[in-house]
Amino acid sequence: MDLAEFDYRLPEELIAQEALADRAAARMLVVYRREARWEDRAFREFPSFLCAGDCLVLNDSRVFPARLFGKRHGHLSGQVEVFLLRPVSADGRDWEALVRPGRKMRVGERVVFDGGLEAEIVARGEFGERTVRFRTSSDGCGDLFERFEKIGHVPLPPYIKRPDDAGDRERYQTVFARERGSVAAPTAGLHFTGEVLEACRARGAAVAYVTLHVGLGTFQPLREEQLEQARLHAERYRITEENAEKIRAAGRVVAVGTTSVRTVESAWRDGAMSGETDIFIYPGVAFRRVGALLTNFHLPRSSLLLLVCAFAGKELAMEAYRHAVEFRYRFYSYGDCMLIV
Repeated sequence: MDLAEFDYRLPEELIAQEALADRAAARMLVVYRREARWEDRAFREFPSFLCAGDCLVLNDSRVFPARLFGKRHGHLSGQVEVFLLRPVSADGRDWEALVRPGRKMRVGERVVFDGGLEAEIVARGEFGERTVRFRTSSDGCGDLFERFEKIGHVPLPPYIKRPDDAGDRERYQTVFARERGSVAAPTAGLHFTGEVLEACRARGAAVAYVTLHVGLGTFQPLREEQLEQARLHAERYRITEENAEKIRAAGRVVAVGTTSVRTVESAWRDGAMSGETDIFIYPGVAFRRVGALLTNFHLPRSSLLLLVCAFAGKELAMEAYRHAVEFRYRFYSYGDCMLIV
């Protein structure tokens, strides 16, 4: 298949730049696969689509402030951005990261941050990513995550054309986030409130939590025009036995977000409830366990859009996207959502 088949036109003004004041106020496009139709609804109606025997699966990974700004060691001016992706050493001091400006930041360069934190570039990757090693002005490295929380910025995606602010620390995070480790939010979960979750349980649905730490690779454009040759970055996941049992017992698994889909489908393919996954789901790939999907709207030519097309059917999914554009739905991370049943 050709990646160009998964393109669509999106006016820039439909890309949501701010979160809604009310998490649950989003619009929801409901797509019925068997009937090949859709209808415009509101997310507050989501619990009404659940029933006894369903299991709602949520990704409880927590976003941390992964964007750090510092200066090159020995230079008084010139800002350097280090975008953390994931730890790559057992002691947690070495991280895979994106560094800007990339051309100036060679192996051996050091970046100085506020609070006595420093990072040295120790390796360069195939696609320009760097490995950075953190150290502090005191002995040992301490709790790096605590330092990131103090000096880091919310890793808003690049299509949000504004700096992060204090409100993003709360809104670019699900209300059920627990396990710290993501550099991007599992955005379909952003719509939920405690009240909506209670309404889901009141319908008789079980609620299970999985953890997949979202890396930047999930959202990057695919590099290969022929899908069969494409590969995704690996991401860490885990499902506890208690939550796995809820998923096994369900009559229908309703996944919230593509990250929940990838976690469940990886586990059910490989039989491993924890590890790393680089699963790539595109049209023609069969689903083993997921029976319904709540998801936000995704970028053209992205692996996330391909997953949606695999689940809903390519023609139906792309027609639904064109409808969403025509009827001015809000797109991407802070935007509206789609329920595929």
